[in-house]
Amino acid sequence: MARDGDINEPTREFPDYPTSESLRDRAEGSPDHDREYAPGAPASGGGPARGLLWVLGAAALAVVVLLGVQATGLLPDFRNPFAKEQTDRSQPPLLKSIRDLSRYVAAEGNFQVVVDVQNDRRNVPDFLLNERTLFVGAGRVEAYVDFGKIADGAVVVSEDGKSAEIKLPAPQLGETDLDMDKSYVFAEQRGLINRLNDLVAGDPNRQQQVYKLAEDRITAAARDSGLTARAQENTRKMLEGLLRSLGYEKVTVTYTAP
Repeated sequence: MARDGDINEPTREFPDYPTSESLRDRAEGSPDHDREYAPGAPASGGGPARGLLWVLGAAALAVVVLLGVQATGLLPDFRNPFAKEQTDRSQPPLLKSIRDLSRYVAAEGNFQVVVDVQNDRRNVPDFLLNERTLFVGAGRVEAYVDFGKIADGAVVVSEDGKSAEIKLPAPQLGETDLDMDKSYVFAEQRGLINRLNDLVAGDPNRQQQVYKLAEDRITAAARDSGLTARAQENTRKMLEGLLRSLGYEKVTVTYTAP
């Protein structure tokens, strides 16, 4: 049987739990006396979290300060030491000739062609020796009238000055201008020997054959497109409007045989 003096003594198995009076005394003596305490919980549980927030805030402030100082130009610009650099060693352009032109460009056609060309050898497998290129070419062709070829007496004005007749040379097609910004190689197949040859002695003009084929096909398409007929009509309308503004009531435009 336990003694009366040991009734309020804690046992070894059960720790001494704080009572309401002890909690009140502890809260009044602590600077954070408004905080609630749970039995067995530490008195200051927000200390590590508060320290972590301080560290994160200091790091964010340091990053903002560094970015601001770098934006002002006070710090050197840190660049990638392995960044790609381009060196231009091109020579200055050389003017070779100047030619005066008297062309009136009356129409222009834009064309696109797909060139599929293959170069191989008989009785040789394609994986060894083969060149096949699928090229998409875009180019334009101008149709013009050369006013510099107008012969003497090509302009005839009536006696009353109300009508005029003009004889012009037939419209011509200019050279095909292949637009390399809009042209591209869609697919390319090369044999093993061809690839080895590129490593040993590469040919920078290897695609010239494909470019030439694209230009030839665009030129042929321009001839069959009715571009010269459109140039004739546009030139006639331009001259009629110009001469009528000068007081001519009737304007006739004819073309000589090409």
